[in-house]
Amino acid sequence: MDTKFKDIKNAGVLGILGNIFLLIIKGFIGFASHSQAMIADAFNSAADILASLMTFIGNKIASEPEDYNHHFGHGKAEYIFSLLISISMLLVAIKLFVDALLSLINHATFTFSWILIIVCILTILTKLVLYQYTKAMYKKHGSILLKSSYQDHRNDCIVTTFTLVSVVLGNFGIFYFDGIIGIGISLWIFISGFSIFMESYNILMDISLDENTKTFILNLVYEHDNIKNVSNLYTVPTGYHYVVILTICVDGNMSTFESHELADHLEKDIEALEKINKAIIHVNPV
Repeated sequence: MDTKFKDIKNAGVLGILGNIFLLIIKGFIGFASHSQAMIADAFNSAADILASLMTFIGNKIASEPEDYNHHFGHGKAEYIFSLLISISMLLVAIKLFVDALLSLINHATFTFSWILIIVCILTILTKLVLYQYTKAMYKKHGSILLKSSYQDHRNDCIVTTFTLVSVVLGNFGIFYFDGIIGIGISLWIFISGFSIFMESYNILMDISLDENTKTFILNLVYEHDNIKNVSNLYTVPTGYHYVVILTICVDGNMSTFESHELADHLEKDIEALEKINKAIIHVNPV
């Protein structure tokens, strides 16, 4: 667990440093050349800095162990900060969409420069490195903060590739494509932000465990012949993991010791599953 939070922290710090570097060069060149696509790309880097900062803070809080007031730990902090990241992405997307649409309507132009192309290539290479590293950490730990980060780095590679195309076309006097790319970037950011928003929202609203895992748990339960029925099965997310609350029905003639020993064994079997943090089993005689 310590390795997980350390890796997320490192990914967040690298994201902050990389995006600050890209924001400075893209912002300076974008405003100097009046390229709407490059300006949109610079705003995207600003949003990325905020996202990386949220990753860093959310990870720090989520790494705190359970305590007297938080019996199941602080895992949901990651989803709270992922929700904030998604909202910032949605706001940036709306702003960029309006600016790009206005530039398209007003037939705005920009000054072509080879520096624009260099900045695009440098951005793609930087984001590709961050994408590969963060995706590897996500596969290792399955953190939604890492997922939102690596998807954002991947999106930036694609977005900046289209920015590069618009810059090249600008050299041939085709400026309208710059506004189209700006609109495309804004829509891409909006879709990505909305996806992260819904995933975070579902966890914070205590969405139930997926049906396949619940079925697997029930199969574990019915492997015990002494269990006659399951009257309740509730699951509550605590972050990436779930608390499972079960009510099992056993023969009323079974001793209290035997029924609770059965429940203890079943709890250990369920808690051994990857997604489960804790199992709480109530025994009813029938």
